[in-house]
Amino acid sequence: MNAKKNGLKPDQTIDYIVDWLKSYAFNAGMNGFVVGISGGVDSALTSSLCARTGLPTLCVSMPIHQAASQVGRANEHIENLKKAYPDTLSYHEIDLSPSFELLLTKFPKGLNHELTEMAKVNTRARLRMTCLYFLAGADKRLVAGTGNKVEDFGVGFYTKYGDGGVDLSPIADLTKTEVFQLAAEIGVPKSILVAPPTDGLWGDDRTDEDQIGASYPELEWAMERHENELGTEGLEGRELEVMEIFTRLNKANQHKMQPIPVCQLPTHLRV
Repeated sequence: MNAKKNGLKPDQTIDYIVDWLKSYAFNAGMNGFVVGISGGVDSALTSSLCARTGLPTLCVSMPIHQAASQVGRANEHIENLKKAYPDTLSYHEIDLSPSFELLLTKFPKGLNHELTEMAKVNTRARLRMTCLYFLAGADKRLVAGTGNKVEDFGVGFYTKYGDGGVDLSPIADLTKTEVFQLAAEIGVPKSILVAPPTDGLWGDDRTDEDQIGASYPELEWAMERHENELGTEGLEGRELEVMEIFTRLNKANQHKMQPIPVCQLPTHLRV
């Protein structure tokens, strides 16, 4: 169960994305970038690409009861970037745990427990988005998204108006496999490259695969099959299971991937 691998030209791909970032910032009249750092490979690659533009890049860590291992990986990555780009790379940490806990006390009690737990997870991501936009707005910077192709356009594995709330998406045309390839090429710490991918929103050690039910290579295979409109015909066993997972999530999360529905009034209602 492998997606078709055409392969990337790592150096040229990195240069292309960096040039794209610089061009977009220049044309938008913005000063640089703000990137949320999680300790994962996607944010590590995105922040590295932004830093390589030579434009001011602010990396922000926003722990909310975060696992120590995630914070440690984020700090290791930040230290490496600060050494490589001492004149343009800055870092700020905002401990959002107290704000998150205070906010929870303001909501009604007795809500559906299962749905409330998911609402808490999404609220974490939306608090972080609010912080990123405050910092970006204070210095005319762009919030750089950290979502990859499978997450953003395959299964919708992100929070609407949370980590999905960004100004531009430099790695959203890269599969997770390609993200790892470029991250290794650009010098992301090994501790991040070998860590199981996780969104870090649950306050425990569950991985993306635990939540989704399939690995990223499996999802890349399913996404390619979906794009080629092959469906589930002829599949059985694990392949059928993965394809059904992908199809279910892709359908359920279209509200994230499609433009916001607008109620278009018919002409006869206007006088």
